[in-house]
Amino acid sequence: MILNSKRSILVLPLLCICTALSAQDDKHHHAEDSTDVFYRHLQLNEITVTGVTGDTKLKHSTAPISIVSAKTLRSTAFTNIIDAISHQPGVSQLTTGGSISKPIIRGLGYNRVVVMSEGVRQEGQQWGEEHGVEVDGNSVGSVEILKGPASLMYGSDAMAGVVILHPKAILPEGDMRANFSSEYQTNNGLFGYNLSMAGNKNGFVWDGLYSQKMAHAYKNKYDGYVPGSQFGEKAGRLMLGLYKSWGHSRLTGTLFHLTPSIIEGERDEVTGELVCATDNVKTYRKVLPFQHVNHYKLVWDNFFNLRKGYLKVLLGYQQNQRKEFEESEDEYELYFKLHTMTYDIRYVTQEFNGWKLSAGIGGMYQQSGNLGEEYLIPDYKFFDGGLYATVTKTLGDRWTINGGVRYDHRHMHGDELEEDGAMRFTDFTRYFNGVSASIGAVCNINEHFNVRANLARGFRTPNMSELASNGVHEGSIRYELGSQDLKAEYSLQADLGLDFTSRYVSAQVALFANRINNYIFTHRIPEVIEPGYLTYAYTQGDARLLGFEAGVDFHPIHAVHFSNNFSYVDAQLLNQPAETKYLPFTPAPRWNAELKWELFHHSHSTIHHHHSDYESHHSLLNNLYIAAGLNYYFKQNHIYSADDTETVTPAYALLNFSAGTDVQVKGKKVAEFYVTADNVLNTAYQNHLSRLKYADMNNATGRRGVYNMGRNITFKLVVPVQF
Repeated sequence: MILNSKRSILVLPLLCICTALSAQDDKHHHAEDSTDVFYRHLQLNEITVTGVTGDTKLKHSTAPISIVSAKTLRSTAFTNIIDAISHQPGVSQLTTGGSISKPIIRGLGYNRVVVMSEGVRQEGQQWGEEHGVEVDGNSVGSVEILKGPASLMYGSDAMAGVVILHPKAILPEGDMRANFSSEYQTNNGLFGYNLSMAGNKNGFVWDGLYSQKMAHAYKNKYDGYVPGSQFGEKAGRLMLGLYKSWGHSRLTGTLFHLTPSIIEGERDEVTGELVCATDNVKTYRKVLPFQHVNHYKLVWDNFFNLRKGYLKVLLGYQQNQRKEFEESEDEYELYFKLHTMTYDIRYVTQEFNGWKLSAGIGGMYQQSGNLGEEYLIPDYKFFDGGLYATVTKTLGDRWTINGGVRYDHRHMHGDELEEDGAMRFTDFTRYFNGVSASIGAVCNINEHFNVRANLARGFRTPNMSELASNGVHEGSIRYELGSQDLKAEYSLQADLGLDFTSRYVSAQVALFANRINNYIFTHRIPEVIEPGYLTYAYTQGDARLLGFEAGVDFHPIHAVHFSNNFSYVDAQLLNQPAETKYLPFTPAPRWNAELKWELFHHSHSTIHHHHSDYESHHSLLNNLYIAAGLNYYFKQNHIYSADDTETVTPAYALLNFSAGTDVQVKGKKVAEFYVTADNVLNTAYQNHLSRLKYADMNNATGRRGVYNMGRNITFKLVVPVQF
């Protein structure tokens, strides 16, 4: 078995080795169905990423990038799309119950992470802990994660990085396919299904999808069933487009409805049991208090082939409706309605003499209104615009250098509000201007080693919650106070990465150092404004973050591989005493390990024996694998302890098992089947980034807060149909 060494240069984080089956399903059908370690190595250089200058070969990217393929998404058990990618190196999730997750990249989250969906920024009031990403995971074809402020095309908020949720690939000409999938999870009784159909006829393309998901309360060893953790979800997507030699034009509409109940964490003072508003904790129907979230999106995506490059024009409209019901299912107390219009016009040249250039403008307009009787942030209007240019230069077969610059202008206006004779919000206007820039290089030292380095300056303005919050945040069980005096954040981050690959071992390490001026965060203050709620206020200070992601993948024989990756970030406020030294809510160090055995496998790769063709056509199962995994979270004692803002989180380990296979008849795949067992030992734990960790004290046990989900087994069936 001989590998082509020129195609085995590794330039993505280790876990991508374990997941990057194919980023381009329409070009590599056999690779996308493959779980084969050796075959993945053959395809790495063919993967295309968005990079900092439009479409770029992964080996030419100077910034650290992780890729999660469609096959990996299908075989992963998750309750939302951020949950699905939360084990990638350097990526964590901030959770509020089972249905709501926010991405954290290298210790930074909220508006510091831009999520792209259908080509536009996902805007759904992401400033709140309990405001998740309103995107249906079934509509996502693959995920690309850019770490650090190195991508200039996505706006000033991308200080921590960008999560790009790519839609499913357009089918080849003449194809028409349908897909049905269903799953069941044992812990919270989650039942979900989705139906989709897509086609391509003479360049006219379409893609439609409908999915539904429902779950009752989850349970763990300490709390039993957790009232308020049930949720229901419905989503739909329709895309119509035209693909011709001149380019393409497509219109995509999506809707996303989520109804999560709110976990309040109230306990009986004597027994310590969680207070439940219903006698049936396993009910699937919503229970007060709950939220109702509607998100609608319309995107017009245009791509024009020009003589020396291409022009891309993206226009989007989004409407986010978020209601909170506390006393009655028919009358909401809090209601945000957010309108967002986004635009992005970009020109990218073809490569000439090793050069590739791009330039563009992009930004958005927002208007948010309060339609309820309770208030947290004021009505506001917001305008953002940016100009950017990037350049890439390849020098021979070894060197790639790229860089760019971006200028952003942002205008924000908050309306005043008088309530019961007192001023709740004052009228104010803020203007912000900032420059972002990056420069980097990647060198293919030889057929085994690759080195990349990047230096980037990031910029982020405070959001409306940070500037003007004044109210109860039910979902995070706190009262929040903003400050109109906050300044914009500026960061300077350096990245250094080294990758090694060989026939039996692949390894990667990525180091980063980040200095952020005027870092904005919340801290607890002793003052009680609303009885029953802790009070948190926004403030800022200078910070520095140091960390790394490292991994090694052993594949001593063709059918077995053992992967490990480690993520660590140390985030400190500068010139502070011990109790305020560390940034609050920094992810704990984490080690992920997986031992995977491919019992038998067939692909089109020539590295297999000839009799594999015969076996694959006469076997019921193909691509069969079993795997055991361990997620170990180290103790997090680097905390912001002043005023009990956060507490130490002990170490814990989660043992997982999984298996999957293709089911085929006469050599044709008719289904995929996956079983995943998470937290097999039913460990009781609290993730350091769970907001439920700070709910009420259990007087009977002395434990504070609500614990995460216990043992959970997921069964998933995928049935593809080709007409």
